[in-house]
Amino acid sequence: LDVVYNHTAEGNEQGPTLSMRGIDNASYYRLMPDDKRYYINDSGTGNTLDLSHPCVLQLVTDSLRYWAGEMHVDGFRFDLATILGRYHEGFDERHSFLVACRQDPLLSQVKLIAEPWDCGPGGYQVGNFAPGWAEWNDRFRDTVRAFWKGDEGQLADFAARMTASGELFNRRGRRPYASVNFITAHDGFTLRDLVSYNDKHNEQNDENNQDGSNNNISWNHGVEGVTDDPEINALRLRQMRNFFATLLLAQGTPMIVAGDEFSRTQHGNNNAYCQDSEIGWVNWELDDEGSALLKFVKRLTKLRLAYPILRRSRFLVGDYNEAIGVKDVTWLAPDSNEMSVEQWEDPQGRCLGMLMDGRAQVSGILRPGADATLLLIVNAHHDSVAFTLPDVPQGEYWSCLIDTDRPQLRKAQRLAFGSVFEVTGRSLLLLELQRDEDA
Repeated sequence: LDVVYNHTAEGNEQGPTLSMRGIDNASYYRLMPDDKRYYINDSGTGNTLDLSHPCVLQLVTDSLRYWAGEMHVDGFRFDLATILGRYHEGFDERHSFLVACRQDPLLSQVKLIAEPWDCGPGGYQVGNFAPGWAEWNDRFRDTVRAFWKGDEGQLADFAARMTASGELFNRRGRRPYASVNFITAHDGFTLRDLVSYNDKHNEQNDENNQDGSNNNISWNHGVEGVTDDPEINALRLRQMRNFFATLLLAQGTPMIVAGDEFSRTQHGNNNAYCQDSEIGWVNWELDDEGSALLKFVKRLTKLRLAYPILRRSRFLVGDYNEAIGVKDVTWLAPDSNEMSVEQWEDPQGRCLGMLMDGRAQVSGILRPGADATLLLIVNAHHDSVAFTLPDVPQGEYWSCLIDTDRPQLRKAQRLAFGSVFEVTGRSLLLLELQRDEDA
């Protein structure tokens, strides 16, 4: 359940007196310290609730317990959650509200997801919530968008996002699920519009197209909006498959916006909250394009369920475990050698392989694991790249599970070690190592 406990409908000091302002204005709201006639506006809506006050804290936690206990809601996403953890001097992960959620026998058992930013000072807190919380990871969104758009210098950041952004979340005992990965959200472009528009088109919101974000990291692939050009439409579809494959094959918790899985459009409107019209509605009558994309997404979700290595409980860190002779993840250049520092830093680098060794343990047990070994290859170049398939111990050959250039791929192709695979420009591959016992 998406919940908004950071402000009320009473607006700023000139807004209506509906409830809390009339009951106890100074207790419920954060007020300007030098002139308490005015509200602190960290929410961007005119007022900000003060959860450091015991009465406000009780109001919010009682509400949450009602939803969880009486209505059986199994999780909450907290809008502008930094506000909920802010004292007057700033954000504190030990804020009474965050501690109450962690200690409450009911709330500590449900999913707690933070939108870890707000408009206030020190408002950007991605990675700074306590263990037990998951957080929206906008770094995943922005990096993955820029990578598949073909922007320079994205390769190292892309690798970090594929491993649940360990530099942000791999501390204090947190797990990969703490990173909520997403490409799109309820605010902003839909996935189809992300690959169809360079600019927002919010004219029907009656604000002269001034509302909504201008920083969309989108690309229309040659034509703004709808086109009958078959090459552009084919590339847009492949890019949508690339985005979905990246999202569902990355470590962490994937989040999908309803309708993206069958190519829903808002016709370039990236701020459709105010629209009670076809712009914001979800049309469940699928066309051929939507049906095909939905079928592909179903395959990806089944793969994620079938292969535990895609949803590990420990971070992939790239360290060599001498006790069992295994490196959990190895980053490969197209020649199948490990990526060099120069290749990581090359601004023109847009292709790499992510080798996830199924023998790597997710615990401290000193014996090899038994997961599948997978090789993920991404190529954001506009041209194809010749990728040499690596020779991996305890295997005989590779078979292809996913190819975003061939979404209808069904029969597993036998791919020999050392063979060269022409990876189509702007495409993604997922290969599985076939071991001796599988032959």
